[in-house]
Amino acid sequence: MTVRIPTADPAGPLIGLADWRLPVTGPAAVDLAARLGADGLQLDLGGPGRGPRLDVQDTLGALRERSAATGVRLLAVTGNRLNDIGVTAPAGSAAAREVRDVLERVLDTAHTLGAPLAFVPSFRRSAIDGPDALRRTAEVLSWAAGEAAARGLLLASENTLVPEEALALVERVASPAFRLLLDTYNPRAAGVDVCGLVHTAGHSLADQIHLKDGSGPGGTGGDVLLGDGDGGLPAVLAALAAHRVRVRALVLETDHRDGDPARLAEDLARARAHARTVTRTVAPIVTPPPRPADEDTR
Repeated sequence: MTVRIPTADPAGPLIGLADWRLPVTGPAAVDLAARLGADGLQLDLGGPGRGPRLDVQDTLGALRERSAATGVRLLAVTGNRLNDIGVTAPAGSAAAREVRDVLERVLDTAHTLGAPLAFVPSFRRSAIDGPDALRRTAEVLSWAAGEAAARGLLLASENTLVPEEALALVERVASPAFRLLLDTYNPRAAGVDVCGLVHTAGHSLADQIHLKDGSGPGGTGGDVLLGDGDGGLPAVLAALAAHRVRVRALVLETDHRDGDPARLAEDLARARAHARTVTRTVAPIVTPPPRPADEDTR
């Protein structure tokens, strides 16, 4: 039996899913999102240890076709593989060259799919854990933001920096195409005041936000349904509203890889209830520069 949830209130933010947190990825995740009534989907590039590559012609074509057929928007593309390589790798190293290759493929894929946002995770080997890591990350993201702008995209960084360091990253990248992607639990798990982060850096946030709760110290969140953990989600969303941070999409990042449709439907219903407390923004329509006819997507 198909599980459905209520249609989104057009006055509220879109509710999206993250395909790396679902039992299926790529085109199959678009169809799952449609069956559950989700409005959009963020996608991972895939690669070694991360599932099938997204940036192959057949997959890209299928994603566009399923998105058009179902109405599920392709919201963003990320490269979780970067957490295994290290954005902070020294310039000129083999790892740094691999990072640049992954970033180019993330940006090309977002451009091809018409997704308005590409974002870069900074966890594990890409963690920004000191001044040198902040400096190196800013160097890489400054280059990537220029590449994003050339494709008509926004670039965002997802990290667990304290508010002052988050602003320092924005200042160092120094690009109008750069944003911070807020996760409602990751900073808290790292000991950061999420409401304080919204207060200090709200003007630099991307208009897509990860919704997640967690079960306590030592975890990274996403292991419990929204409202069942210690994430203080209502306070974070109230801070977004108080500081007039405009939100296009709230993207559920609870771990639903177990494939329980009733559990996922319940989490989506909770996300919709929370969405009523924030202000939606409609992303501007950006026409990316045309791709040469003979250019492939790797």
